[in-house]
Amino acid sequence: MYGTDNTETNTTADHLFRHEAGKMVAVLTRIFGFKNIEQAEDIVQDTMLRALETWKYGKMPANPRAWLYKAAKNKAIDIIRREQVKHKIENEISIMLKSEYTLSPTVNEMFTEHEIRDSQLRMMFACCHPSVSSEAQITLMLKTLCGLSTGEIANAFLTNEETIQKKLYRTKQKLRDENISLSYPGADSMPLRTEAVLKALYLLFNEGYNSSHSEKLIREDLCEEAMRLTILLLENPGTDLPQTRALLSLMCFQVSRFSARIDDKGYIVLLKDQDRNQWSKFFIDKGNEYLTSSASGDNIHEFHIEAAIASIHANAPSYEKTDWKAILGLYNTLLETSNNPMVRLNRCLVVGEVQGYEKAIAELKKMKELEETCYYNSSLAEMYLRNGNKVEALTFFTKALSFTLSNTERELMQRKINMC
Repeated sequence: MYGTDNTETNTTADHLFRHEAGKMVAVLTRIFGFKNIEQAEDIVQDTMLRALETWKYGKMPANPRAWLYKAAKNKAIDIIRREQVKHKIENEISIMLKSEYTLSPTVNEMFTEHEIRDSQLRMMFACCHPSVSSEAQITLMLKTLCGLSTGEIANAFLTNEETIQKKLYRTKQKLRDENISLSYPGADSMPLRTEAVLKALYLLFNEGYNSSHSEKLIREDLCEEAMRLTILLLENPGTDLPQTRALLSLMCFQVSRFSARIDDKGYIVLLKDQDRNQWSKFFIDKGNEYLTSSASGDNIHEFHIEAAIASIHANAPSYEKTDWKAILGLYNTLLETSNNPMVRLNRCLVVGEVQGYEKAIAELKKMKELEETCYYNSSLAEMYLRNGNKVEALTFFTKALSFTLSNTERELMQRKINMC
């Protein structure tokens, strides 16, 4: 055992929860059945609380992950024995849970690396069952498998926590009523289910890239988890699709800029001002590699287009030498298949570089649905500032400041206000 302080304990516990909670929920749900998913979630939550209580007194184990797994396994075995739920479990391993001779070995086997990966894949596809809407699928996956809070999910969907909580309750109830099992879909439905899974991972990565957390703009743990799960899909022949590779390419390009997005004081550095020498050549090369390998088949997915946009940014020698016309063309193509307001907003900023800032301002003013968001108001303010209108820029930077809880974004808005 190693001694530690409470700060290190909380940091370690938070990191472990983000990386291990979804794995444990997937395995335990596979053991107890999808209709008992709350049982699995309760075991994981209880395990994490016990870890915090035990470790805060300086008794953190040498292998915290192994400690968590052991505690979760013991809790599951105890529940199966004590509550006699083994007679209610109906799945491919249920017969092994009914005997004392095979109960513990079976539960232990389910926590091996191979079975954990298999359980996570099964869980992804169970969450994305066609009996529920695509938004409900993604919401459930982000909560159960990826470990996002209801607040983080609400931010991803531009809604409130109460709406997300109600959606989660209804979705779980529907899946229970449908008696959904953690099994792989047939070959015909695999691509459709994979689409929902990829969308969830895309949103997970975005929450990490531009976090709703007040203290951190970038949450590397969320981005890392999204990339890990995407790689997990690539390792399965049924989900190693061109759009899966395109999504991983996009993630690599975005990650390549992490070290340049925040300066030594913790302040945001906008793309125009970033030191490109700090960009990761390794991740840019990997992004190029995955984008090239994604160019198979006849269909162009929106992830292909977004990855292509990110590729132009990542490979440009400077902001000024970026091929903005090519990027605008890609955004135009993207809008043919996507009505995402954030895509339209980002396109407006590219319009400013190609057709002038007045044109960008006119386009932005048509977007009424985003008027009460920080990104919209700061984007409009930036266009006014670059166009030389500091009065309007001040107005919209001030509005943007009122719409964010992020300390780093607030600092940036204040800097911009001072420039006006």
